[in-house]
Amino acid sequence: MAIRPRRSVLYMPGSNQRALEKARGLPVDTLIFDLEDSVAPEAKLQARQQVVDCIAEGGYGKRELVVRVNGLDSDWGEEDLKTIAHSGANAICLSKLESAVEVEEAIRILDSVNTPTELDLWLMAETAHGVLNINELATAHPRVSVIMMGTSDLAKELRIRHSRDRVGLLHALSQCVMAARANNLDIIDGVFIDLNDQAGFRAHCEQGAALGFDGKSVIHPKQLEIANEVFSPSEDELSRARQIFTAWQQAEENGQGVVLVDGKLVERLHVDEAIRHYKIAETIQELENS
Repeated sequence: MAIRPRRSVLYMPGSNQRALEKARGLPVDTLIFDLEDSVAPEAKLQARQQVVDCIAEGGYGKRELVVRVNGLDSDWGEEDLKTIAHSGANAICLSKLESAVEVEEAIRILDSVNTPTELDLWLMAETAHGVLNINELATAHPRVSVIMMGTSDLAKELRIRHSRDRVGLLHALSQCVMAARANNLDIIDGVFIDLNDQAGFRAHCEQGAALGFDGKSVIHPKQLEIANEVFSPSEDELSRARQIFTAWQQAEENGQGVVLVDGKLVERLHVDEAIRHYKIAETIQELENS
């Protein structure tokens, strides 16, 4: 799987034409054009067409474009899938999934319209059943590339109060991270709903990074700077990566079996991590210059 930064993943209501246009200039890695929760029933068809038109018009640079469609049990879900399949989006996001059968039904619909092979599926984990079956969902089809946490819906279902430490969600968050890593998928942490609490948002980002998430779901552009900062490789990490990679190369050239950096043993896993930091930093730079 190609390495790409997903530090910030911004939800944009598909019914808000001005927001869709403004997104072209935002410092964000991934945009999710939403046709589901943020769109009123009477605006669903208009939102779908607006999203398709905006993607076709382009201007989003190297930002990743994802469309969250309505559920297949709704009046709009199947047509959402068929339409977005050929829109030029990078991925389709499926919400409130609880079993592989639901993923398979989405795949059947996508196959029926000869969907391009490069279109990925993102799966939202936002119910108790979804979290319990997360490994089944993660392995449901090769198109699956990312797990998205729907922490607001999950907290409601689990009857958990919102708190800065998210203690009631820690088991679910870690279980989903485990499934993502076991299946070589990326995973994005849930939203932080208090736009006036930047310190709280930073705390959630730092906790998410510590738990192993690749990025943060964002609901407003004012949250982008912190998410991008926290989920980027730090200068210290990049400096350490350079040391490790250089030492490893020199050891290989000299036929040495043991590599030490600052007195600490370096193994292949540390080199792989260093290479990942380099590649993410490079793609971040490319994205920022686009």
